[in-house]
Order: sequence, then C-alpha cells, then structure tokens
Amino acid sequence: MKQFTLSGRLCSTHVIREIAEKAEQEYTFIYLRSTIKWVNFAQERMLQIIADTGASMVYSDHFNPQPAPVIDYQKGALRDDFDFGSVLLIRTSALKKAVQRMDTEYEYAGLYDLRLKLSEDGELVHIPEFLYYDIEEDTRKSGEKLFDYVNPANRAVQIEMEQCVTRHLKAIGGWIDYQNARNIDIAKDRNNYKVTASVIIPCKNRVRTIGDAIRSALAQSVCSPYSYNVIVVDDNSTDGTIDVIQKLAAENERLIYIAQDKSWHAIGGNWNAALHHPQCGLYAIQLDSDDTYFDATTVQRFINCFEQERCAMVVGSYQLTDIDGNPLPPGKIDHKEWTAENGMNNALRINGLGAPRGFYTPLLRNINFPTTKYGEDYAVGLRITREYKLGRIWDVLYNCRRWYDNSDANCDIESMNRNNLYKDRIRTWELEARLLMNKQ
Repeated sequence: MKQFTLSGRLCSTHVIREIAEKAEQEYTFIYLRSTIKWVNFAQERMLQIIADTGASMVYSDHFNPQPAPVIDYQKGALRDDFDFGSVLLIRTSALKKAVQRMDTEYEYAGLYDLRLKLSEDGELVHIPEFLYYDIEEDTRKSGEKLFDYVNPANRAVQIEMEQCVTRHLKAIGGWIDYQNARNIDIAKDRNNYKVTASVIIPCKNRVRTIGDAIRSALAQSVCSPYSYNVIVVDDNSTDGTIDVIQKLAAENERLIYIAQDKSWHAIGGNWNAALHHPQCGLYAIQLDSDDTYFDATTVQRFINCFEQERCAMVVGSYQLTDIDGNPLPPGKIDHKEWTAENGMNNALRINGLGAPRGFYTPLLRNINFPTTKYGEDYAVGLRITREYKLGRIWDVLYNCRRWYDNSDANCDIESMNRNNLYKDRIRTWELEARLLMNKQ
C-alpha cells in the first residue's frame, strides 16, 4: 500500500485534485484524521465490501474511543456536515472521474463537492461494523454545535457549500426555478377565519417555562382591523404545566387551551390539533413552550409580511439566550443562507429554515405536520417551498432560550443519528418529489 501526505487542507479542491493525481492503486484510502488505529483486518474488510458492491465509496462505524456508529447515506443526505467518520475508501476510477468534472475551485467545499459527484455516479456504502479507532476532536455538546452553520463567522463557507449543492441539484434534475413560486390567495380565504392570526404553543412538561411563553404571546400588540388569539396544546403534561395554562386561560379569554387525548401526538400532532381547531386564525405563528417573543410587535410583523408578500410561510430571526434572557454566542441567528432566488434549493442542504415560523393555515390544513417530535417543521418548510414563496424577516423577533431541558441540548450519539437519519429521509422524499415535478 502506497502512502502520501497532502500539501494543504483536505476541504479544498486543490488538495482533492492532488489526491486524484497521486492515486495509482485501484482503491484510495483518505484519512480525515491522523490518529487512526485499525481493528485487525479492518482495511481488508473495507476493500472486500467496495469490491463486492461496486460502490464508489465505503465508510464504516468506529470508536472514538466509545462506539461511534454513523448512518446510511441516501439520496437526500445532502448536509455538508454528514458524518462519514474519519476514513473514506474510494474507488480510484470514480475519484478521477469525479475530479474531472470539478469545474469550480473551492477553498472550503472541495471534499463536499467530491462526495456529491461520487454519489451522482455510484453508491456510497455504509459498513455497519466498528473497524477503527480515532479521537473525537470536537468535544462540545450537541446543543453547542447546533448553530455552527449559521454563525456569521462561517459565512464564506456557507456560500461555497450552497454553490456546490446547487450544481449537484442541477446535475441530477432536482433544482427548482424560484420564478415559478406561487403566491397565496388571501382574499379567497380571509372571511373563513374569525381571527387574523393564532400563536401556536405546543407543550409537554414545561412547568418552568410555559408561563413565560404564554405571557409573551398574550402581550402582543396587533393593530385594527387585525386580531389574534393564542392556542396552547398540552400533550398530557404531568408536572404542573396544565395548572399554569388553566390559570392563565381563566384570566384571558384570548387564550384557548387544547388538552390532547392519551394517543400519540408529538409536536407535529399537537400542531395539527391547533391548525384544525375552529378558532385557529388565518395565519398560524410558532412559539415554543420554553421560548419568548422578543417584543410586543412580533405577531403584527408576521401579519404585515403575509399581507404584503402573499407568501405561504414566513420565517423570522432570533437570538440565543440563557433561561434568564441573557444573550449567548453567536447571538443573532438570521439564516441569511436563505435567498429568494435559491433558498428553496439550498434548503435541502441545511438542517432547518430558522425561527420563529408562521404558516398560512388554509394550506397547512391540506399539508399537515408529520406526527413526530423532531423535524416536523423542516418537513413542512420543504414541502411549502417546493411550490410557494417564503417570506423572511431579518430582525430579531424571538428569544430562543438554551437550557438543560432543550430537546437537542445534549443528545447522545444514538439520538443524534436517529434525528439525522430522519431529516435525511425527509430530504430524500422531498428530492424525489421535486425530481418528479421537474419531469412533468
């Protein structure tokens, strides 16, 4: 086995070209870290699988030093941060063919470009066996890594990644032309709704935070002729959350309380209960049960955006805070990776569209949320942007409070893999739908 070292960063196109030029054997191992220790006969195992399957690339589970399983690659696994582990075994002929088609010199997206092109020509195969040891260099909790891709410091990286995924979608026929995006017909639906907007708060066991959320929603100032209410959907809380909701509902007739039955609902099912409630407004605006609105203008600003732009979904910006409202780094999260011209395509690369979110209720009553507790909003956002315009509000409208009981604050690797596999599945379904739509 011939070995060689590289002259620059592996994420650059220049270094990927260097690998392809130096690769002489039938298969090429790429080590993403220098601290690899192989399990006995593991290299032989990877070579056997790539030969037997005809795959363009194989990768495997590993230890770091605890078991670190990774997930299967699928058509919608378009995240640029997809975790392949630290060892890639690539068929050299596929490597050279992919590099020949690299027509853009990237500083950060070279490796991403390579694996997208490999996936266009062949299969990327996951070997669910623990074949090597490495050392995890990023030891932050999952909640601390969550916002890396929207950190303004990484903006140059994100621009390259978007360019890369856009070229990939065009190559496979999944790209959408924003000029075909549709507006909603507000005049047709307005008279069917008693209020203009509803703040939707799904919750379960949030006794510490639900009061803050509800009071924040009830404190909104909405100008005539518009109106709003607040719908709280409790999913069988057992910690005193219901008592807080009922007390506030008794004090304010604007607050509507929905108590779910004992069947499975999750966040998506709770949203559906609110959307189909007869008191739900023309626009449904999100507020998580442990967060608060930035000030009293949030709901009105959503209404203004819907009315002026006639879009089917509106996404605002938020700031990260601790449980007491003190700002946390990186501070403002505005998801400026979204553009009107290409956001609906780049949405297949990123893991979310931002917050707070508002939806056009008549459309959502046809689409509905998937009955799941993770990724439900992303699934709906992808579905909407396949056909409809999305509006953005770039000012901070929302305080996203990070604390120990956030669902994504400190996920174990099994939970992270399950969540990522599901979002990749959502992307796969959506990509398939867009491919079919473009063929018509």
